[in-house]
Amino acid sequence: MSSSRGSSAMQRRFVLLGLSLLPISWGGSVQAQVVPAVISFGDSTIDVGNNNYLPGAVFKANYAPYGKNFRGHKATGRFSDGKIVTDVTSETLGFEGYAPPYLSPLASGKNLLAGANFGSAASSYDDDTAALYDAITLSQQLKYYKEYQSKLAAVAGRRGARSILAEALYVVSTGTGDFLQNYYHNASLSARYDVNRYCDHLVAIFSGFTDELYKLGARRIGVTSMPPLGCLPASIRLYGKGRSGCVRRLNSDAETFNRKLNATVEALVKRHDGLKVAVFDIYTPLRELSEKPAAQGFSEARKTCCRTGKAGTRVYLCDPATAVGMCRNASSYVYFDGVHPSEAANLVIADSMVSAGIGLLT
Repeated sequence: MSSSRGSSAMQRRFVLLGLSLLPISWGGSVQAQVVPAVISFGDSTIDVGNNNYLPGAVFKANYAPYGKNFRGHKATGRFSDGKIVTDVTSETLGFEGYAPPYLSPLASGKNLLAGANFGSAASSYDDDTAALYDAITLSQQLKYYKEYQSKLAAVAGRRGARSILAEALYVVSTGTGDFLQNYYHNASLSARYDVNRYCDHLVAIFSGFTDELYKLGARRIGVTSMPPLGCLPASIRLYGKGRSGCVRRLNSDAETFNRKLNATVEALVKRHDGLKVAVFDIYTPLRELSEKPAAQGFSEARKTCCRTGKAGTRVYLCDPATAVGMCRNASSYVYFDGVHPSEAANLVIADSMVSAGIGLLT
């Protein structure tokens, strides 16, 4: 591990230590975790295996080499060689395990007390994007959340469930697919919206989604920014015109979205009494990793650790036909596949999330 990454790990431990000293409690007793539960909505950045239970889902990570460096060294449905960002965040908050995919049989009984994960690879803000790839739409994820509330009440009691849901951390991480898997190659969509208006359309969906979560009891919500779309290896391959550097136009689109997201978050906090919303900036750390990998101890930010496919949706994912074609040391690569960071990169990104999220927990 490089000294910079070791320092980041130490910072996470200090954050956890500081937060653990806060007098946070629910259900009448002080708990070991900083929050009682983590509840996640979104796409492949937080999918921990829901798509494994969707027969028609186009995007799945249920085969090698995904999960190579995770517990048991087996694919779980996470789009990385190991932990994803929400795994690291949960650990930092004091959880010993992770909420199982909601569609899994494991999402039952006392396992519901630690939260729920509704993430589905290829899901997006716009339900039309998710529908193209048979993913769980954001609207359906919200319906599952309502179902989860009832199941939680059966385990913790109505009063206990209300307390858990009010104190829980909610994470929303999606939107990349709206651009990469829809807007950029959908002529009718790009004709109907220019980038500015399309970003307005997406953040309006997020605003409405947050309104609904608030009505249902959520008070602490973290939303990830758009990543540097132009620095993702698949984007460079598809839109880089033979160049190896980040695609400036795509990064500019991400920056436009992020400005509008920040403004929307400010409006939401003013509109709803007691609501805390933080933007988890993943754009900045991932762009820095992509453009100056050596500064964080990485050696490769253009090539992917696993061999990706050559056509269609396979350019984004590891090619199952070449599972043995994985790099020797995933921790030296920023990207594991065409769009998803390695566990090592996720550790760096998680530091930014933890720092931004402190305000949600105090």
